[in-house]
Amino acid sequence: MKKLIIEKIDSLPPLPKSVLELEEFRRMSNKEPLDLLKIIEQDPLIITTVLRVANSAMFGFVSEVETPSRAISLLGVNFTISIALGSVIQNLIQSNLSAYGVGTDDFMFSSNLASNLVNTWVSKISFDLKEDLLLPAFLQETGKFVISEVLNENGETEAFLEQLEVNKNTSSVEKEFLGYSCARITANIFKHWNLSHNLIFSIGFVEDLEHCPKDYIKKAQILEIIKILCDVRNPLSDQNIQRALTKATEYNIDVEPLLQSIDSIKFKLENDF
Repeated sequence: MKKLIIEKIDSLPPLPKSVLELEEFRRMSNKEPLDLLKIIEQDPLIITTVLRVANSAMFGFVSEVETPSRAISLLGVNFTISIALGSVIQNLIQSNLSAYGVGTDDFMFSSNLASNLVNTWVSKISFDLKEDLLLPAFLQETGKFVISEVLNENGETEAFLEQLEVNKNTSSVEKEFLGYSCARITANIFKHWNLSHNLIFSIGFVEDLEHCPKDYIKKAQILEIIKILCDVRNPLSDQNIQRALTKATEYNIDVEPLLQSIDSIKFKLENDF
């Protein structure tokens, strides 16, 4: 399976111009919203995704967001960049998530949830950490598309799903079947595309702190907690919330701001339906 995963990553298409422009823009020190608008207006998929996210229950804006410029104003430049990059990258891989028993809408919900946790929780820890982790949090489960495709092609989908029902720890099931966790696979996808070291290292060492470079340990710890909470099959389940709080305690991270953020997000979601 490891060889098949590597071959699948090596066969991924090159990044389109829009992603390269977004990545270049993201690295600029002074980011003007108007310049971002010019980039995303070139890609109808990005516009559709950004507006869908801005109008989701996760954010609960008072009125409908009808234009990309309004979405950028409400979501912020860096968050909009994350959504834009994510939508293009996920579209490039073009696979389903049948091996996980979920659809792409479920995946987008979990990705948005991850970004929202960065905005509401990580911002209370550190503004710089929040800025550094917005994109990794949104994209850290991208490897699931490759995993699902490989499992489908090899007739392992049903067995994988059955094991997910038995073992609620998705990462351990991924390692059991593929030899790699989603974090490692996602990091290698971004390495293949020559994306930033922050993206590759922050994601790649989630659940592998023993080998994590010192500068990325805190980021990997936070991403692991977000990964648990945003599990695509059971986002914000009671079991996953407890696992996340236990992990935060293990990493000496104050659980109170995390609990406040979880409660705030759950309140928004529950009052939208």
